[in-house]
Amino acid sequence: MVRKPSRIHQIEISTASSVNRRRKRTFFTIAAVLILFIVALFAFPAWTPAIRSDKGEPIPESIAVLEQVELGGFKQSVLIRGKDRRNPVLLFLHGGPGYPQIPFARKHQELLEEHFVVVQWDQRGSGKSYHWGMSANDLQVERLIEDTHELTQLLLQRFQQPKLFLAGHSWGSLLGIWTAQRYPGDYLAYIGIGQVADSPRAESASYRFVLEEAKRRNDAKAIQELEAIGPPPYGNPRKDTTLERKWVAAFGGSERGSHSSRDLLEGILLSPEYTWLDGLRLAVGNSFSAKTIMPQIEHVSLFETVPKLELPVYVAMGRHDHMTPSEVAFDYMQQLDAPFKQFQWFEDSAHFPHMEEPERFAEWMRMIKAQCQ
Repeated sequence: MVRKPSRIHQIEISTASSVNRRRKRTFFTIAAVLILFIVALFAFPAWTPAIRSDKGEPIPESIAVLEQVELGGFKQSVLIRGKDRRNPVLLFLHGGPGYPQIPFARKHQELLEEHFVVVQWDQRGSGKSYHWGMSANDLQVERLIEDTHELTQLLLQRFQQPKLFLAGHSWGSLLGIWTAQRYPGDYLAYIGIGQVADSPRAESASYRFVLEEAKRRNDAKAIQELEAIGPPPYGNPRKDTTLERKWVAAFGGSERGSHSSRDLLEGILLSPEYTWLDGLRLAVGNSFSAKTIMPQIEHVSLFETVPKLELPVYVAMGRHDHMTPSEVAFDYMQQLDAPFKQFQWFEDSAHFPHMEEPERFAEWMRMIKAQCQ
């Protein structure tokens, strides 16, 4: 005679079965999420939207492309946008090192696209142009200068123009001014934004600003941290500079009317120009670029190495810039020998005048275009 399972045993079997079903559902949910994550990383190609008229129609003479070009033996990414491909080319060199603008460029350059073909470039080792296995030798400043020259030549040939405008922001202002010094005949003008002029003097000025501001605000934590590292030259340059710049940003010496870090994160997650895998490249490349390039430029003084340029020079500085202190750039421009030079203050900006005051910056750039053509 076969005995029926007791009610308690039936409940145990039912409970175990229910647990197994929940485990299977959980497993398949996790697997689906992982698959979607992998698809998001690899399956969707990056692209950039077409430039359209006020009626929403594509503008026939416009250009909007995101593509790779080979520079110095490495595939590197460029974003090219403009309402009229016959306009002069503006090649923009991002800062950092390793802080590209392709993820959020469209948010800030729409006004520039009215009058220029704007080229944003993820420099070698940065963002979409970071390649796994790159060595420190691949990221020497000399190689970046030659990449800039090679990209310039490609753009001039592509758009059938004899010269283009070269703009550099922060670290990109060093790369730009060195390239303009070596190849002045390629450029209508050099435009420095947040111009680096003398790294030791700049760090000393930044430290003085944050310590004085900390004392003015009676910020005990800032005072303690800053007095602990002492003024430059720092004992641990990378760590101590990072701490100093944390307080520069906290006290409004980096950005006042923009949020570039938030824009960058939103761009990585949401913009069509970047995939999540590109975002991973950006994070790794940012650390690699800073670690490799910063030691090469920590003692730079343009007062000594670039006393003269053979092309028009324009420099835009935020009145409140204490990341690359504006007073040092002003002194440099006073000394610089150039056929034409202009220093432009942006009164409501810190280190990012092209983002903090985009309308005024675009107007200034239109003036430069008119003067140089």
